[in-house]
Amino acid sequence: MTSMNQQPPQLVVMGVSGSGKSTVGAALAQRLGVPFADADDFHPPANIAKMTAGHALDDVDRHPWLEAIGEWLARHEQGGVISCSALKVAYRDQLRTHAPRTAFVHLHGSREVIARRQASRPGHFMPASLLDSQFDTLEPLGRHEAGLVIDVDQDVDAIVQEYVDRIVAASTD
Repeated sequence: MTSMNQQPPQLVVMGVSGSGKSTVGAALAQRLGVPFADADDFHPPANIAKMTAGHALDDVDRHPWLEAIGEWLARHEQGGVISCSALKVAYRDQLRTHAPRTAFVHLHGSREVIARRQASRPGHFMPASLLDSQFDTLEPLGRHEAGLVIDVDQDVDAIVQEYVDRIVAASTD
C-alpha cells in the first residue's frame, strides 16, 4: 500500500451488495482528493435487466463489465477510487491486468448487517434475494493481494478514518 504522501492510490472498494461500497468509495475519494466512479454505472443494460429479474450474473456477463472498470482504473494512474463488488480473486486479477498497482478495500460485514443495509435501499436493481449468492461467491483477499479488510458495522466517517489510519501506520513500518 502507498502512503498518503506518495502517489495517490488506485483503489477498488469491494464487497457484497449492500456493504456500502458506493457511499464509502465516494467519501474515500473525496478524502484522498481523487476521482470516484461507481462500477454499477459500467454495467451493460443486459446485466441490469438480468439482476433486476433476480438472476445472478455469471462470469461471461461480468467479463466486459470488469474490462470497462479495469480500463477506468488504467486511465486514472494518478489516483482514483471505484466501487466494485470484485467478489472473486479472478475478477480482481482481471482488474490488475489493466492497473497492476490497484489495491482493494474490502468492506466486510455479517449477513445480518448487510441484509439490514440492503433493506434500507429500496429501488436498487440488486434485489436482496441475491445476497446469498453474493456471499457464496465472495473470496476473501489473498495474501498476494494488496488491500485492507474493514468492518462495515460503523459509520462512513469511521471507515474512511480507519483506512487512513491503517495506511499511515503501514507507511511507517
